[in-house]
Amino acid sequence: MYAIVEIAGQQFKVEKDQQIFVHRLVAEEGSKIDFDKVLLLDDAGTVNVGAPVITGAKVTAKVLEHLKGDKVIVFKKKRRKGYKVKNGHRQYLTKLEILTIDAKAPAAKKAALKKEAKPAAEKAPVKKTVAKKPAAKKAPAKKTTAKKAE
Repeated sequence: MYAIVEIAGQQFKVEKDQQIFVHRLVAEEGSKIDFDKVLLLDDAGTVNVGAPVITGAKVTAKVLEHLKGDKVIVFKKKRRKGYKVKNGHRQYLTKLEILTIDAKAPAAKKAALKKEAKPAAEKAPVKKTVAKKPAAKKAPAKKTTAKKAE
């Protein structure tokens, strides 16, 4: 079973017990994170594609560590002009381990809460306000000009 999940603005193909590197997430090391933006699920050949996401699907991951990626050298040069610039960059990363992929997360609690909230809303009287229509504008009178007869 695998899933395609959107994590920190990027899409990843993940499987259970897989370790991936993503852009730095705001989470403690050792904590668990749930990702609800599941775009595709494949369960033994049965593919479920979301529009744009699959409702009720969830991927749970554990934060293993925060680290920095490899150094990337950015070198710019314009020939015959004496222009050279050297820059370096190291991306902040988070290492995740995928724990579970749930096709149907417990959305029954949310549905039950909505059902309980509806009768309370129906009991309360709702005041209706009627919006006044703006007065119709009168068309300006046509001006006629009399021609002088010679």
